[in-house]
Amino acid sequence: MEANKRKITSEIISGLVNKLGSNDGFVREHARLNLIDLGKEAVPSLIQALASKQQQIRWEAAKALAKIADPASISSLIKTLQDEVFDIRWLAAEALIAIGSDSVKPLLIALTDEPKELFLREGAHHVIKYIIGQNPKDLELNEILKSVEQALDSAIPSIAVGGAAKDALEKLKTL
Repeated sequence: MEANKRKITSEIISGLVNKLGSNDGFVREHARLNLIDLGKEAVPSLIQALASKQQQIRWEAAKALAKIADPASISSLIKTLQDEVFDIRWLAAEALIAIGSDSVKPLLIALTDEPKELFLREGAHHVIKYIIGQNPKDLELNEILKSVEQALDSAIPSIAVGGAAKDALEKLKTL
């Protein structure tokens, strides 16, 4: 019985994800809202949809993941910060913001690994700036993130960010 229920749910999710690529905006929105209602159950399929060749599917998937805000999607959202389409990158950053401080460490790791990636730095800047602004009482975290924000704002961020992110990761270990 449980296996049948999972199969039916899996088929429903697959059908909804396919509708994210519809030419009809109402169909896309209806599918996205239903996937959001399914919540964490839809996350694995939405993560796969982030890798779609169809721009509209990636956009809808990122938008849905921003509403679900499941930490399981962090890694894929960070990769999506490097999408060729600005709107999709923006939605990925918004999803990381919705997830909150759980996004910080993986984002800092990505900046340490790929400090020269312009789109990653731009998305990280948006996320970090927002997290600092939303956590005024978390002085320790804000202080750690401020140095990364300053590196992202520097004249040569591709050089400054890697070291700042690495230092921030070390300091987060003491929190």
